[in-house]
Amino acid sequence: MNAKIPATAADIMSSPVITIPADTAVAQIAELLRSHRISGVPVVDHSGHVLGLVSEFDLLAKEGKTAASLMTTAVISVSEDTRIADLRHLLIEKRVRRLPVLQEGRVVGIVSRGDIVSLLATEWVCGVCGEPVRGPTPPDKCPRCQGDGSWFELHEQPPGT
Repeated sequence: MNAKIPATAADIMSSPVITIPADTAVAQIAELLRSHRISGVPVVDHSGHVLGLVSEFDLLAKEGKTAASLMTTAVISVSEDTRIADLRHLLIEKRVRRLPVLQEGRVVGIVSRGDIVSLLATEWVCGVCGEPVRGPTPPDKCPRCQGDGSWFELHEQPPGT
């Protein structure tokens, strides 16, 4: 009866992904980031293969007129089956804010730091006593009734909570 516990990039990635072509003008990129409330966007070719990423930092720190002249080309990416622990490690160790999720070189999703943080806000509710517990996985035992952890049900939090 428990919902599936998020375990891989495919479970938490945002999809479809907003992408831009390399010839996108700086003003268009800035407006896209602002209007969608995102901090970076993958730059792709005509077939959806990743060429680079343009972030807010790139817009502020670099000079250029198009995505091609601003983008970071050393993109760290993951596959759909990358484990959550590995995503977290990459985000921390590589000091990146987002990881494009690729399938055969094409963007199929994106995982951000916020997606991992949202897991920390995931709420599990004991099916015996109703006790809520927050965390990426249900506890082994209920802190209130000591019931078996298999009774916990996932109550996903809506975005922005």
